[in-house]
Amino acid sequence: MISGAHVIVYSRDAEADRRFLGEVLGLGHVDAGDGWLLFKAPPTEIAVHPTDGPGSHELYFMCDDIQATVAELQAKGVELASPVADRGWGLLTTIRLPGGGELGLYEPRHPTAHGG
Repeated sequence: MISGAHVIVYSRDAEADRRFLGEVLGLGHVDAGDGWLLFKAPPTEIAVHPTDGPGSHELYFMCDDIQATVAELQAKGVELASPVADRGWGLLTTIRLPGGGELGLYEPRHPTAHGG
């Protein structure tokens, strides 16, 4: 029934963030027409968290070794928006996009839907 997922990242500088996803994070892409790039995401899982406020959605990339990944990203000029923090269930940071937004990055310590 479900064949995939489409994630939208809103940006104040879409071109810079597209370059970031392709050139810095190394995500492959296709051109959907007229230069509209769609990026290939790594294996993905969906979690539903309770809230008393309005619903919202967040995007986090997962990695196997957050220290090595952060070092690699910083060597490419990526700015951390928050330091790596131990949350018990994993090690978490946020990286700043060129357009001003942020993406979560974490090393899970919990089982993952893709065999971790």
